[in-house]
Amino acid sequence: MRAVVQRVSEASVAVDGKVIGAIGPGLLALVSVDAEDTELDAGYISEKIAGLRIFNDDQGKFNLSVEDVGRAVLVVSQFTLHGDCRKGRRPSFTEAARPEKAIPLYESVAMHLRERGLTVATGEFGAHMTVHLINDGPVTLLLDSRKVF
Repeated sequence: MRAVVQRVSEASVAVDGKVIGAIGPGLLALVSVDAEDTELDAGYISEKIAGLRIFNDDQGKFNLSVEDVGRAVLVVSQFTLHGDCRKGRRPSFTEAARPEKAIPLYESVAMHLRERGLTVATGEFGAHMTVHLINDGPVTLLLDSRKVF
């Protein structure tokens, strides 16, 4: 499972011009499920998202997590994070999970974050979405559960 995590001042996701998920300060997590992923990957990614110490403490150092500061998370599915661009000019998405596998694992990430007491908004899996964000910092990190297990 891959995620691009961005610290944001605000973020929202819309489908057909209608906002379906929005947060104020917190994290935007763009999440992609690999064909080989399991619930362990969803647990790992959600734990990392919740625990990343990328918010400033009183001394201006990255010492606080989204949990510590009581902020929200916007989770948006983005299978294109599994696009392989090494050959040719058209990305290959063969590593991305099919929807029947990806949807439950994507939803599991949001569920795990909610179980930790975080406010979580989501996009709509498989829909054409418009994501608006104001990156705070900017702070943008890449997570990949395959680089751990």
